[in-house]
Amino acid sequence: MTLSTRHLLGIKDLTPQDITTILETARQFKEVLQRPVKKVPSLRDITIVNLFYENSTRTRISFELAEKRLSADTVNFSASGSSVSKGETLLDTVNNILSMKVDMVVMRHSASGAPHFLARHIPAAIINAGDGVNEHPTQALLDAYSIQEHKGTLEGVKVALIGDIMHSRVAQSNLYLLKKMGADVIVCGPPTLIPKHIGEAFGVKVEYNLRRALEWCDVANVLRIQLERQNQVLFSSLREYNLAYGISRRLLDSLPNDVTIMHPGPINRGVELDSDVADSGRSLILQQVENGVAIRMAVLYLLSNQSSA
Repeated sequence: MTLSTRHLLGIKDLTPQDITTILETARQFKEVLQRPVKKVPSLRDITIVNLFYENSTRTRISFELAEKRLSADTVNFSASGSSVSKGETLLDTVNNILSMKVDMVVMRHSASGAPHFLARHIPAAIINAGDGVNEHPTQALLDAYSIQEHKGTLEGVKVALIGDIMHSRVAQSNLYLLKKMGADVIVCGPPTLIPKHIGEAFGVKVEYNLRRALEWCDVANVLRIQLERQNQVLFSSLREYNLAYGISRRLLDSLPNDVTIMHPGPINRGVELDSDVADSGRSLILQQVENGVAIRMAVLYLLSNQSSA
């Protein structure tokens, strides 16, 4: 199985067949992860550098674990404590790393388009682990895998993306993927946190009332408020946001339908989700974390041009 691209820069660049191939490959790797010995030699001769210019916990650990499960050699790089603090450019940093014979680069950067810049200038395969407010493709893939695993399909599933749509790279990647795979999508949040023309741009519904969005959907993927990316006040307070858009157990129990809850993390408990929702049987949050390793194993394997698992 192969992909139509040699990099994973965003869901925007993938075909529906690419997405299907990644999800099917991830299913096979998830079976591997259930075995007593969870390691396979698929990437034994591959060297991967994890290049993180932004703080990360789940994504970085998930990629590192996926690489180790595939028997790859890994190098971890963080901007803090490196020559970046001395003024070294992104391209110089990566060229220095590549001179050490690295085959693949997993990159997270606060600047939108940074992985695309690298892909144009260096020969290694690039995997985007999040770039600015642009995309986070492996998060969207693991979200899709989790929905497909729970619902049996993506076609026709009603998904609500709720929260800070404006500043969320997870939202953008999810929108691209869900529309490509035939899901019905609604975005919901305060008007100040939803881009004005998103409905027309993506062909999705826009709803500003949380209850109406929840009554419509099968799955609610709840996004955190990204205060670090907001350069102005876009709502009165976190307390006010919670009253209008926070999801509580009482709210879910009052709905006529059964809504499955997802969240890409980290959760702001008591803001977008109450703890008794995040930790309930309706939540797929821990399954998303588990599925993230299988998805990243699939992406690494497919982009490595290895012929055998």
